Amino acid sequence: MALQLRRLLAAAFGYTPQQVRALSQLGFGACCSSIASPDSSDYGDGTKPQDFQSWPNGGGSFHKSASIDPTAFVEFGAVVHSKSVVGEHVCIGSGAVIGPGVSVGQSTKIGYNVSLSNCTIGDSCIIHNGACIGQDGFGFMVDEHGNMLKKPQMLNARIGNCVEIGANTCIDRGSWRDTVVGDHSKIDNLVQIGHNVVIGENCMLCGQVGIAGSVTVGDYVTMGGRVAVRDHVSIVSKVRLAATSFVTRDIKEPGDYGGFPVVPIREWRRQVAIHSRTSTKRNP
Repeated sequence: MALQLRRLLAAAFGYTPQQVRALSQLGFGACCSSIASPDSSDYGDGTKPQDFQSWPNGGGSFHKSASIDPTAFVEFGAVVHSKSVVGEHVCIGSGAVIGPGVSVGQSTKIGYNVSLSNCTIGDSCIIHNGACIGQDGFGFMVDEHGNMLKKPQMLNARIGNCVEIGANTCIDRGSWRDTVVGDHSKIDNLVQIGHNVVIGENCMLCGQVGIAGSVTVGDYVTMGGRVAVRDHVSIVSKVRLAATSFVTRDIKEPGDYGGFPVVPIREWRRQVAIHSRTSTKRNP
């Protein structure tokens, strides 16, 4: 077995015999043995490789305790973990990982390399390539010794029906309340939604929007590209935010806003005009 492992390392990684012997002396032999003998290993939660089977419609892998509708398509390279529920006519692309206990509603399409954990996905959603939903939020505290400690992130993310989530967008799970995206909301690529954020229905978030933790957003809110929202802010329904705006306090009246920090759009335009005239006078 030891000789076979050395040959495996040499063939797979291009290691020289001296490098292979060095790895063995550092204790990597036991690690390689567990790879070579998967029956004796698990993933840390009691799940073992032999608990996974090949899904007939697409060739992906699924845990034997997962519930998958026969009409679902799980492409080769995708993995559906234990106790997950996948509805009818769902399509899961290669490289996607459906974590333990995740629920995916009917007719939802999940792109390549999507990661879903600690979340529920509604019906008729589209989740584009590389999106990550349900991972821990960015929450820390300082102890009495000045050390940075992680705050528990124990709740979930809930995605409504007919939601579209762009490529490489990240939506964190909640810590004191679930993170929520309401029905029919549309989220562009490269958007960050922090833990405990609640977004209403029919909202539109353009590329590179960043929403800090515990923000509450009403219905029919539109955020232009690169809008930033600070933590624990509330935004009423039917608000539109100009691109690159920064929300530092609650917005309590519907309407259009812009600037840093945001003000009503007419005031922001006046600020821009005054700044432009002042700059022209200084630099004729």
